[in-house]
Amino acid sequence: MFGGSFNPIHLGHLILAEEARIALGYTHVALVPAARRPLKSLQDDPGPEARLAMTTAAAADDEHLIVWDGEIRRGGLSYSIDTIRELREAFDLKDRPGLLIGDDLLAGFSEWREADTLAREARIVCARRDRSEPAEFPYDHVYLDNLLIPISSRMIRDRIAAGLPFRRLVPDPVWRIISEAGYYRRG
Repeated sequence: MFGGSFNPIHLGHLILAEEARIALGYTHVALVPAARRPLKSLQDDPGPEARLAMTTAAAADDEHLIVWDGEIRRGGLSYSIDTIRELREAFDLKDRPGLLIGDDLLAGFSEWREADTLAREARIVCARRDRSEPAEFPYDHVYLDNLLIPISSRMIRDRIAAGLPFRRLVPDPVWRIISEAGYYRRG
């Protein structure tokens, strides 16, 4: 499971999903756009349905990516423990699913809803966000030796707002959706 706001989804997200899948031997990665994240507000949000449409478009040509809309259908705040439980049931998973998170989230992980249970029910997969040493993390986890791609959703939103090019930072179908709908433009 790779959850997030995906506001918008970009090539860095897709590269990380593929790296995690291959490095850890998973057959699929479920991209899970959040309805509302409890610990992070969304800036310039075109809405959950628009983010779901962009995520679906980004994953359309990859048989190893599944876009799961459970958090958006559920509505309200999105908690990883609820999503892991729903994914296990929806896909009849027998093994512990992986939960892919950036290492920038490790320090606050203990504040997540049912963090101890989540760490038992899911294999925590930590992706590096920068070149710093891995943070101490008291839960069972695995670190990815992933590429560091200097792309962020915020950077893309800022570039769009400033009228700067962004086409090569997102998959073509996502670029088309953003361009046609006028998402993230200001003024």
